[in-house]
Amino acid sequence: MAAHLRSGLRAGIVFSIITVFLVLIGFNVIAGGLIGDMLHNTQASEGAAFGLSAAALDMLIFLGLVGMWAGAAGARRQSPDSWPGALLAGTLSGLIVGLMVAGLAYLLGSMAAVKVEVSRYLAALIPDVLRLFVLGLPVPQAALTYAWFFTASGLAGALLARGMVRAEWRRRVWTWLGARLGPAWAWLTRQPLFHTHAARLVTYALVGVALLILPLRLGQYWNYTAGTVGIYVLLGLGLNIVVGLAGLLDLGYVAFFAIGAYTMALLTAPVPHHLMWSFWAALPAGVIMAALAGILLGIPVLRMRGDYLAIVTLGFGEIIRVLSKSDALTKFSGGPRGVPAVGGPTFFGGRLSTDVGFVYLIILGVLLVIFVTDRLQKSRVGRAWVAMREDETVAQAVGISTLRHKLLAFAIGAAFAGLGGALFAARNQFTGPEDHNLMVSINVLCLVIVGGMGSIPGVIAGAFVLKGLPEVLRQLQDYRILAFGALLVVMMIARPEGLIPSARRSLEIHGEHEEAAPGGPPSPPGEGIP
Repeated sequence: MAAHLRSGLRAGIVFSIITVFLVLIGFNVIAGGLIGDMLHNTQASEGAAFGLSAAALDMLIFLGLVGMWAGAAGARRQSPDSWPGALLAGTLSGLIVGLMVAGLAYLLGSMAAVKVEVSRYLAALIPDVLRLFVLGLPVPQAALTYAWFFTASGLAGALLARGMVRAEWRRRVWTWLGARLGPAWAWLTRQPLFHTHAARLVTYALVGVALLILPLRLGQYWNYTAGTVGIYVLLGLGLNIVVGLAGLLDLGYVAFFAIGAYTMALLTAPVPHHLMWSFWAALPAGVIMAALAGILLGIPVLRMRGDYLAIVTLGFGEIIRVLSKSDALTKFSGGPRGVPAVGGPTFFGGRLSTDVGFVYLIILGVLLVIFVTDRLQKSRVGRAWVAMREDETVAQAVGISTLRHKLLAFAIGAAFAGLGGALFAARNQFTGPEDHNLMVSINVLCLVIVGGMGSIPGVIAGAFVLKGLPEVLRQLQDYRILAFGALLVVMMIARPEGLIPSARRSLEIHGEHEEAAPGGPPSPPGEGIP
């Protein structure tokens, strides 16, 4: 019972801090609005239910989910794992969160009642937000409501965690099904259906049909968004080679993206040089220039490791950004104004200027890069990169030329970034310094980490999560950086290997965890058998 109380207390304190922070930045109101949109809540603002407005109920739904999460976290598995202990821990965590939120509601409500302008100190807490937070009720009543509401939510979360996830009835149901279905059930539960050749062919066919049809069904905005996601997939696959496979931390990756974009722009735009190359001639030039930049950067710095390499690459990226903004280079690269009227691709004499056409072109680029990356991973070069990532000294000892393979990783990763930059400039018909800031490198690194380092499907998933999802949830754009940070923290704690990790990376992470806890409780008989 003491372990359950400690767990509930710990979860209550953590979620109290999180909930108070979300309220102070106004996220509870934004999230409530999103829930109202999803539920198509069009009720009148007054008298929706329980004497509360529809907006207040939507906000309470969001806060209730947070409370249930707190209760589930408090009721985590302990030894012995008992019903009373789990419910007590969940209720305790919910009660702590409720008391903290109640105290905050009382404080803010009292300040608003005496005409204190809270928004002067916390910009998100404008008068309308404060009235919504106190639920349109008298301040003491609102505080009491939050106290019992979070307590009930914590208890509900504990019930779900203990009754649905860890309940004995789930094991009994599986045993009953196994006894009734016999060999068929054993085949269904043991046969790796999704690893068979036929399943892969069906999956590829479905994905191919979707890629052909969806751009024709999507509107202009969503095709533009899909193109942006595709460009970030290209960038992620390139950085995945550098970071995920070779283990080289590159924080200046945006420099290669900028080189590809500016090469495309300067060769095809009428200003500043009036070269007017065709898109198809400038595209390989952008890729080659980016690859050469990767090699030139790699020659002097790749003897460095870890943090030192990260700092040097960060400096390289900032040098490229500052040069692109320099007035001294205006006649060469457009300076702060950038390069307008970038040329686009042509097919059979016709100019490709529609978003649909560019989506197909970006998809072809992504498929080509995926094929090259997959072949590299399975080659001797890929195995050498993995060996370097694990232990560079041991890799040198077994005869791997680490400098040559580092240069190769930098060159190929930079080439992929150059391809993405060239397509980016041609699609937007413009490129400038603001398109190539440090946040591009941070975003690409985030999607590689969140998706799963060393995993091609993981990079694609990370690009959709970090670049596609924010476009779907446009109301949360002011909280994008907060979401990035929170997502990284959650991923590092809950799933450090990423959303879709590579098999090798997953084994490495879980193997480290198993070694870190050698005295853990033994598994039940038969559990974990493939």
